[in-house]
Formats: sequence, structure tokens, C-alpha cells
Amino acid sequence: MSGELPSLAAVEQRAAAAGLLLRLQCRPLLALQPLRVVVARPRPGAPPLLLGELKGWAVPLPDGLQLDTMRVQGEGTQLVGPLIWCASFAWALEATPCRRARLLAIRDNDSQHRRLVRYFRQLGFEPVRELGAAATDLPLRLVWGGSGLLMRGDCADGLARAWRQLQRR
Repeated sequence: MSGELPSLAAVEQRAAAAGLLLRLQCRPLLALQPLRVVVARPRPGAPPLLLGELKGWAVPLPDGLQLDTMRVQGEGTQLVGPLIWCASFAWALEATPCRRARLLAIRDNDSQHRRLVRYFRQLGFEPVRELGAAATDLPLRLVWGGSGLLMRGDCADGLARAWRQLQRR
């Protein structure tokens, strides 16, 4: 894939080649498209073991991809984060008019917040503004569920960065 962005199908194939299941759930509700991306490890005779998931939504606007909750857990999960990011960005580029994404680096504690900001910057996200205790921040805090640093990133750039991470592993 020299310089070419991978398709969602290519990302799903990369997950399968690593022995993982990658699934997207999208159920449009008027103009809102809720999104859930999951990565799991199949287990013979048992339900798949959930390794990671991302929840978000899209509205039909260039800045319409909103990424809310991401969780990765368990052992052997080094591919899970990059797979989730690749799938989310590829889906947005293929199935929506969204070209940029927003997320909140939540401020639960300072150490975790710094790690989140550093991690999101590696994916190409840049700070937009701090969400704090100001009255003008209340609507966005209700949307995002807390205070922190609101960040914006380009979907194509994020896809390229996450795909490079996958290729190196």
C-alpha cells in the first residue's frame, strides 16, 4: 500500500490475518449514524473475547465524526488500537461525508490526560480548546461527558498513521 489509503475491507483482512475479528455496527437514526467498532479474539466453543471497542457517531458534515469512548483490554492487544482507528477512519471516508474527527482527551487525572493527549497527537489530532467549568463549556461537556482537551484530526491522515502502525507490527 505505498501511499494509498487502505479500504475498510483491507483493514478487516488485516485483522483476520492476525486471527482477530473486526466488526462495525452502524444503525442510522435520521441524520445521526451511531458507530461501534469492536475487535475480538475468536475462541473455539466459546463466545469471542472482546479486546477493544470504540463508540462514536457521525453527522453528515465534513467535521461530523465524533469519537467518544475507546477501550482496549487484555493480553496481546498491540494491534487492537490501530485496527480500531483504521476501521473508524476508513468507514468515515467510505460511508459518510466526514473528513475530520473530533474527540475529547478527558481529564480524569493529570497523568492519564497527558498520556491521552500524546497518544491522540500520534494519530494526528490537534488541540482545539479546553473544556472546563465555564458556563459556555456546559453544552459540550454534556455531549462529551466531562472536561478535558477537545481535539480535531483529519480522517485520511489518521488512517494513514494508524495503518503505518499496523504495518510495523
